Order: sequence, then C-alpha cells, then structure tokens
Amino acid sequence: MRHYEICFIVHPDQSEQVPAMIERYKGVIAQRNGIVHRLEDWGRRQLTYQIQKVHKAHYVLMNIECDQDTVNELEHSFKFSDAVVRHLIVKMTKAVTAPSPMMKEEKSKSMMERGAEPRPVESTPAEAPAA
Repeated sequence: MRHYEICFIVHPDQSEQVPAMIERYKGVIAQRNGIVHRLEDWGRRQLTYQIQKVHKAHYVLMNIECDQDTVNELEHSFKFSDAVVRHLIVKMTKAVTAPSPMMKEEKSKSMMERGAEPRPVESTPAEAPAA
C-alpha cells in the first residue's frame, strides 16, 4: 500500500457537513483496509483568490495509507460532490504523523489568545566553591 496526502476544500455553506464527510471518507478507507495516519480539520479560512465567487472555505488535511482503488474511489467522490470545491491528492514516500505547520501555527495562536505566559525558568543555586 502507498502513502498519500489529501487536502480538500469544502464550500462554506456546507461546513456543518464536514464531520459527516470526514467519517464517510474514513469509512471508505477503513473498509478497504487502509489506515488514516493524520487527520486535521483546519476550519474555515480565507482563500487566496475567489473560487466560484467564494472568499472563504473549510479545509481538511488527511494522510492515509491505502491502495490505488481506494484513492480512485475517494477522488471520484470528491469530483462528484457539490460540497467539495477543490481537492488535491499527493503520493508521499512515507507516512506523515507529525502535526502540519498549519496546526502548529494554530496552537501558537491559541496559546497567545489565551494569554498563556511562558513557564518561568527555575533557577538552580550556584555551586559553592570547593574548599
């Protein structure tokens, strides 16, 4: 089985359907003995340029391990879904499980918004000179 990274963009009017869509796609992968290594829901974000007169869209990123038939089925469902505005499937050399840079950015933003202060560095007493 091969490793793939899938990113799809959902129309903002269909954002409430995203959890159901994710479960459906995870079910297709699991049914065909595939594995989901990473699943990130980036939420609603501003688009760089308009797509179908839409300024914002809901982003989802998945890293999976599956066979070619599963990828074909997922791509077919993306193409014929009115909710999916764009999709991209990229073949990867290995499984990616670490958080993406987008998620790392989100975590740092949320920590800043919460007003989380950096942990104070514990001071260690200076060693006494040996006599």
